[in-house]
Amino acid sequence: MRRMTSRVPRPIHAANDGCDLAAIIDARAIDSFQVRLLLLIGCAIIADGFDVQAMGFVAPAIVRDWHIELPVLGPIFAASLVGMLLGSIVLGSVADRIGRRPVLIGAMIAFGAFTLATALAASIPQLIGARFLAGIGLGGVMGNAVALASEFSPARRRATILMTLSCGFTGGAIAGGVVSALLIPLAGWRVVFLAGGVVPIVIAFFMVAMLPESLHFTVTARRWTPRARAVLGRIAPGVDPRRLTAPSGPGSAPFHGLFASGRFPATLVLWIVSFANMLDLFFLSNWLPTLAVRMGMTGNSAALLGTMLQLGGIAGALVMGPLIDRYGFRGVMLAAFSIAWASVSLLGQPGLPLGAMIIVVMLAGIGVAGAQPAINAFAATLYPPPLRGAGLGWTLGVGRLGAIVGPLVAAGLIGLHWSNQALFVAAAVPAACSAILTFALPRLPGTDQLPGKRFLKGA
Repeated sequence: MRRMTSRVPRPIHAANDGCDLAAIIDARAIDSFQVRLLLLIGCAIIADGFDVQAMGFVAPAIVRDWHIELPVLGPIFAASLVGMLLGSIVLGSVADRIGRRPVLIGAMIAFGAFTLATALAASIPQLIGARFLAGIGLGGVMGNAVALASEFSPARRRATILMTLSCGFTGGAIAGGVVSALLIPLAGWRVVFLAGGVVPIVIAFFMVAMLPESLHFTVTARRWTPRARAVLGRIAPGVDPRRLTAPSGPGSAPFHGLFASGRFPATLVLWIVSFANMLDLFFLSNWLPTLAVRMGMTGNSAALLGTMLQLGGIAGALVMGPLIDRYGFRGVMLAAFSIAWASVSLLGQPGLPLGAMIIVVMLAGIGVAGAQPAINAFAATLYPPPLRGAGLGWTLGVGRLGAIVGPLVAAGLIGLHWSNQALFVAAAVPAACSAILTFALPRLPGTDQLPGKRFLKGA
């Protein structure tokens, strides 16, 4: 695999009718304005990760307080995931049409408000309804946050930036565990959702004051508000907005655009890989500690393995980002899925000592949890700005379908008395499929038309 021929930013070039906005952003160094923007987006992603995982941490307390059976938790867990699936698909496409800023701010306020409603729920139906509506808001956060960050990031560092930001989701999940452990014994489970609801609303108010609109959207829509002109002045001082050019919008059929211009095989593979990876990720996140106890480990050791999975994901994302910027997506993602394939299949081997189990779980975290930000970053690279919200939304939406399927299939197989070894070998199959598809993607018909082919092949 050849190295990318150059890491020098592209010079700003003048077209016949103006200046290329993408070239301007690629040519300049990252300044304090972009850093503040990325930090604000990172805070939104952390809040997103906190809320997505919060129910898992408070579930034991709800079972105890409401005296419900464990199977009742299934619909509660699924409610937010179904809402996130719908929110990802719908709000991503809406953002491509009306702008990322209002959709992202609205999504933050919505999931914050319905998370507060979760804290007030007095029955199972109310809890399910609140989690479903919060999930719709949550579904609009990650895709639009990544899309907006990608549009203010130079191409030479885009994968590193996006994958570092995506670590905020895992960081938020870890924070949810810490906050739950500290607050539930003192004030009960509802206080976790109070915290999880207030924080995104506070972040949304900061977004109202500080978050810019996508310049690509502004150029295409010609909505040069005073705020937009001020942002352009920071990014490209002295450039006349009337001379800027950006890719045209998707027209009336953004969904069709995901498959046009040679993107059909890449979109299809991206969806399959996202589905397979989230299936594995949520299977491991939900069932690894329980299966570890079934293998004879203590509760503390099982919790340690769950933490190691998330830490492995952070380490994997931080390492893979710069490698992708240097060598391209294909080779790095192929390596990640191969590591996932091998490590997940080893998790159920009987007789593994705790130390060896921790290493294998860390590798699984690198290959599965670490690969998800790479999938999101690849989607942000594959689709042009006018399609980026829809592209990321559909990628995450299809992936979240896998997040629903994975734990449910695992529960069914456990009910059929599958052994731990058989369960983990079966869980390795999606990772193997992802590795095979990633290897084959550049050879599929039509991929030679992709404008970002060098990112795919690392050429």
